Amino acid sequence: QVQLVESGGGLVQAGGSLRLSCAASGSIFSIKTMGWYRQAPGKQRELVASITAGGITYYADSVKGRFTISRDNAKNTVYLHGNSLKPEDTAVYYCNFRHNPIGWGQGTQVTVSS
Repeated sequence: QVQLVESGGGLVQAGGSLRLSCAASGSIFSIKTMGWYRQAPGKQRELVASITAGGITYYADSVKGRFTISRDNAKNTVYLHGNSLKPEDTAVYYCNFRHNPIGWGQGTQVTVSS
């Protein structure tokens, strides 16, 4: 059974940066396209970025040029670096498979103050 554990969130001032990590258990991680999602209060969960097993990336328009997704298959970990953070980036951030997501973890809270 695959488990996903997010970490690295916190409080940051607008314009600051953050790095989120997602550690996955299970041997299938290395072949899966992984995604970072976020859910702001009162809004639906949305896909922020994804990365294929081969390293091809996708970014939502709202974060393009500011966020970078990466992965380390040897460590079963996917990362999300955020720069030039904005108050509208405030949300709970989750990682999951890009296609056919499994059970959602607790996520990690990111709060950007203005």
